[in-house]
Amino acid sequence: MSLLVTVTGPDHPGVTAGLFDAVAGVGFSDVEQVVVHGRLLLGVVLDEDTEAVRAAVREAATSLGVDVEFTPLPDGEARSGTGRHHVTVLGLPLPATALSAVARRLAGTGANIESIRRLSRYPAASYELVVAGGETAALRTGLAAEAVQQRVDIAVEPASLFRRSRRLVVMDVDSTLVQGEVIEMLAAEAGCEAEVARVTAAAMAGELDFEASLRARVALLEGLPVDAVDRVRAAVQLTPGARTLVRTLKRLGYAVAVVSGGFTAVTDDLVRELGLDHALANVLEVRDGRLTGSVVGDVVDRAAKAAALRRFADAEGLATAQTVAIGDGANDLDMLAAAGLGIAFNAKPVVRDAADAALSVPFLDAVLFLLGITREEIEAADAAE
Repeated sequence: MSLLVTVTGPDHPGVTAGLFDAVAGVGFSDVEQVVVHGRLLLGVVLDEDTEAVRAAVREAATSLGVDVEFTPLPDGEARSGTGRHHVTVLGLPLPATALSAVARRLAGTGANIESIRRLSRYPAASYELVVAGGETAALRTGLAAEAVQQRVDIAVEPASLFRRSRRLVVMDVDSTLVQGEVIEMLAAEAGCEAEVARVTAAAMAGELDFEASLRARVALLEGLPVDAVDRVRAAVQLTPGARTLVRTLKRLGYAVAVVSGGFTAVTDDLVRELGLDHALANVLEVRDGRLTGSVVGDVVDRAAKAAALRRFADAEGLATAQTVAIGDGANDLDMLAAAGLGIAFNAKPVVRDAADAALSVPFLDAVLFLLGITREEIEAADAAE
């Protein structure tokens, strides 16, 4: 018979050492410890359950000023070793009722929460739950429904070695890495913003063929002088949290790329400014200092985005399971499906429904929390540099 020893009380240096000193010579098969706001919770599974062992632990607990509880465990009882998932819950705000609803939904699928840790207090509150049991598809379906009801974001990712490995992160540009749609900014310079915005909205919602819609919109820009393109390039603003996201990923050794149905006139600057590793975008044709209303070569559509993700992964020596894709529009669907983890960022409903995870907060660095990176780790790295 093995014995679960649970120690609780005020945390201070020496508690763990004192407990293990008390059971020196007794084997153990599991141990976990967590401190929450100065309160310790320490659990140890000992291989022996004898009165001498219990007495030694009680004496140590008394001297250390903590409480102890004993739970006999049948021989052969082991913690589950398969079917684990990381469930990230994020909200602005994140009320206790939301966590309660998530926990009930998980229990309803036969999944059990093994641990919970805080990832961030701001710019949004987020927590990571390690869950044992349950199927990925069923968990995602059930928790997606709960996310809508609770007005929070919930992401489910199977626990695997890839979560801690080097990855490739591929982002869409317009309305993802940068704010707004560049083609609409160009259209404003050309005096046709309303017409272009209408077509853009329909294309991003999946109501129009992307290539045909892009060529139609670019045709409306015919005659626009290059200096207008330069003004738009200078006016483009990064999405809040974009710099933090890219800076942190690069520190971790990740490869970072962009694939855009927009234009190299903007992405070339982003590559230089952010130190991106790969990029693909459309090239606007220019003749005599003005746009011709055409693009050079093939249009970067949804199939091209997915192909670029695979090509970039090959160049980095990574499996597609080690890739993360982030996008908001229908032309990102193939890329999100091809990636190991597809994230919809403030996306159209058709994209949210298809993605592995969805974020509705306006901060791009919230992606880091879905990867298990905490705000404290981000800030510590910034401070060290």
